[in-house]
Amino acid sequence: MDELLVVCPQERDRREVAAAGLDGRYRVRFAGPDLDTDAEWEARALVEELATLPADGVVGTKDRSALVASLVADRRGLPGPAPRALVRCQHKPTAREIGRVAAPQATPRFGDPGELDPAFVKPAVGRLSQGYDQRYVEGWRGLAALAGFHGQVGLIAEELLTGEEVTLEGYVHGGRVATVGVTDSVMYPGTSSFERFEYPSALPEERLAELSRVAERLLPALGFDGGFFNVEFFVPQRGQAKVTEVNGRIASQFAPLVRAVHGRSTYEALFELACGRDPGWELRPTSAVAVSYVLRVFADAFVEAAPDPDDDLEVLVRPGLRLSEQGGVNDDASYRLAILVGTGETREEALTRCRERARALAFRLRP
Repeated sequence: MDELLVVCPQERDRREVAAAGLDGRYRVRFAGPDLDTDAEWEARALVEELATLPADGVVGTKDRSALVASLVADRRGLPGPAPRALVRCQHKPTAREIGRVAAPQATPRFGDPGELDPAFVKPAVGRLSQGYDQRYVEGWRGLAALAGFHGQVGLIAEELLTGEEVTLEGYVHGGRVATVGVTDSVMYPGTSSFERFEYPSALPEERLAELSRVAERLLPALGFDGGFFNVEFFVPQRGQAKVTEVNGRIASQFAPLVRAVHGRSTYEALFELACGRDPGWELRPTSAVAVSYVLRVFADAFVEAAPDPDDDLEVLVRPGLRLSEQGGVNDDASYRLAILVGTGETREEALTRCRERARALAFRLRP
């Protein structure tokens, strides 16, 4: 039985490993702090400490923890993406420069803030939809330095994009890029805050094939191999899909959706890759739909009561604190309360189940 080290885990990792029955197939060890909530860590000391633990494979499921895992695996001579490849993915100016050569039609115009007008300005290194976070960036710089990166980390401006927002998830093994699936992202009306993620995508087959072809050019150009990745796109009604993000990690929030639809967890495939094996993922036609629904509010409040989590409910806040004091990962306009999963034979059925359950959740918020 292989020993699998999950570094700097989030609670979602523990839940999905158990739900997929992977703790019976691997000796799973969780070690290290959650880097997004624990301020007291230093990059070199953390990597050196984790590198002493026994393991046949090492994984991390957030941007910085995936970089930690690659550094640990590299020190131990274990399978996994090269640390430099992770840095190329995570540092947006570098990823864009490589994309401009490898997939020019799918790479948006970009430059320093002020060079494009109009433009969307975002951190060169960041997480989810958050703005520039100095503490996050400094932690990343410490890890990236261990991979040989000593460049600038500021802001990047990109051309404004329109269309459907989707995420293609897949893996690379032995230089071969495999697509696992594509998930649609849907915003709360009139906002840029994600309401839900729907799997599988409603895009037509020719569009899905286009996204896979872009990934097949882009990931090898980044030097990425031996790991899971996801690529975020804007897909307009007409014209070429454009890449907005390349993430050298699993899309952990989508794992329950893939498992509900296909009966197989992406964490299983991630673990197999970490042990140097091809997961052998095969896409099969399906009529089922799964939705990851994000319950949000758009004003700060004091949390008086919150429901207990369960297998399909991830509770992101706890009573006794204001939403702004919770320390969770939110965007600039809203606060996440919970993430829940619903399934159905149709998109509408799965969404209705999510919304009905969300309305029934026992949150009590005081303005």
